[in-house]
Amino acid sequence: MTSLWDMEEETGNEPSLFDYRGGDDSDSQADGLDPPTLYRQWGDDPNYDIRLCGRIGLQCYNLQKGTNFKFKSWEICRDQMTSSDDSFITLEATDPATGSVLSFQTLLSDFGPRRSLGVRLLWINLASRIEPIRNERLDDNWDKSVVHEFYKGPMPKWFSDEALERDSRKYYVVPESELHDNDWLQLLMEVALFSKTNRCFDGDLPLKLNKVVVETFEDEPRDKLKANNAIFYLSYKCCADPSSMRLAGDHIAVIRKTMDGKPGHMSLEVALTKEQENE
Repeated sequence: MTSLWDMEEETGNEPSLFDYRGGDDSDSQADGLDPPTLYRQWGDDPNYDIRLCGRIGLQCYNLQKGTNFKFKSWEICRDQMTSSDDSFITLEATDPATGSVLSFQTLLSDFGPRRSLGVRLLWINLASRIEPIRNERLDDNWDKSVVHEFYKGPMPKWFSDEALERDSRKYYVVPESELHDNDWLQLLMEVALFSKTNRCFDGDLPLKLNKVVVETFEDEPRDKLKANNAIFYLSYKCCADPSSMRLAGDHIAVIRKTMDGKPGHMSLEVALTKEQENE
């Protein structure tokens, strides 16, 4: 694609830093790689975008594995510029069922905007795994061929009520009872505002989901929130004091999520807002 599908340089052209994760810099030099740049280490002030990227990787794992791991804290983030801005994050996660703490790794590639397709933010998660055995190989090649054509090309506009009534099997209106305390939907809402604020959102604002509609070809309504490929239409509110915060009030967002069937792989595309289209 031209965004995820026809990029001039596709993911997977560069060797993965996780191929030698846990080794010293001599491992990477032996493989012909420059050592990755250490971005932050444990003990620095919390960095919201790193935590957001780490949570995306963790939720990708939860969606694919049926787990319910919770983000605890990030430990190390290493950045490398290839055809994208790649963040290799080691984090701690907890398993509420057992109380155990897990060391977790995730790789997120940031491809930025694709204005021709109406995409403001394109993130592709290419690894989500409990810290592996040393030298375990990582498949970080995105397979665009397996994703349905419906989920390629320009981002869709906001759905119409007529379309919702006409094709209720394709659309799923998330019940009020599922909107809140849902880690996946809360994460999508934060990604939406992060994109809308041009990456200036730091997680401090109170947000509330008003309505979510999911568009997907996957059949069972109960599975639509976890569909491999889906478009999420989010209506949400920033509950800050409008006299002191310009972002206070109602917002909408369109987010397209796709998977290529490989473990740890998931893409998120956030549509340009009307204001961004006119920039």
